[in-house]
Amino acid sequence: MQNSFSLMVHGGAGALDNVKDERIAVRYLESIRVVLEHGRSMLQQGASAVEAVESCASQLEDDPLFNAGCGSVLNENGKVEMDAGIMDGRDLAAGAVAAIGNIANPVQLARLVMDGSEHVLLIAEGALHFAERCGMPLTPDHYFFTPDRIKQLEQARLRHRIMLDHDEDGDAQKYGTIGAVARDREGNLAAATSTGGIVNKRMGRVGDSPIIGAGVYADNATCAVSATGYGEEFMRTVFAKTIADAIEFSGVDAAGAVDYGIGYLTRKVKGRGGVICIDGAGHCASGMTTPKMIHGWIEHGGETVCRF
Repeated sequence: MQNSFSLMVHGGAGALDNVKDERIAVRYLESIRVVLEHGRSMLQQGASAVEAVESCASQLEDDPLFNAGCGSVLNENGKVEMDAGIMDGRDLAAGAVAAIGNIANPVQLARLVMDGSEHVLLIAEGALHFAERCGMPLTPDHYFFTPDRIKQLEQARLRHRIMLDHDEDGDAQKYGTIGAVARDREGNLAAATSTGGIVNKRMGRVGDSPIIGAGVYADNATCAVSATGYGEEFMRTVFAKTIADAIEFSGVDAAGAVDYGIGYLTRKVKGRGGVICIDGAGHCASGMTTPKMIHGWIEHGGETVCRF
């Protein structure tokens, strides 16, 4: 399988019992399938892993069904504040942005930070200034204000609390983050994660998605990881790096590393969410502490599989 590629994407984890409309469920899975086929085409034609994850994540950001890009949730002030990170497993190059608005594809700005600056993480106004210097157009606020997100914010304000994407009462909620991991035909790994965060979150709150080693990580020597969940718990456990370290120090494959990481997350902080992972040999694995996660994969150039 030396010259084969592997690809995984996710669109959030949770109980997902509130997705009762079969048409909406089909829409989720169809979106994941389309993105995977797009990534397949790129990787078959020789695209690098980092190019593939950036492009796949961008497509998910463009879909208002997911809590990233145009589908991002609103903070306590009724504003969009998005986070994204990307990492190249060839040399541990990484770029990330946090607490930004008016950028249609935050993952693309994260890539510009990685490739075009001396920094790893830029935030808020500074990140927007960098975007303008790079020639990235700013997108007006109304692009992000979907009726569903406005309704969610109203519900959260009535309950005087933060809410997670698609939150209902109890645990029937979806932890909204999108992500992609890939191994290209040259054997290189990459990962990308992007999110709008939490409904009614405090202004300036940053989750795990742009934090290297928490919500995103890639190293050719171990694996590529993208996480989705309650970000504070993923940051406190350095979740993505914990999975990579399981491969580094224990010699397990992707499935073994994910099992270890999920167990650690649960044991330490009762963490809520899920993860996708591809190891250096191109093996795909996923795991979650929630009942479900929207995700899919292509392992070693094989069939496209999509799952809740």
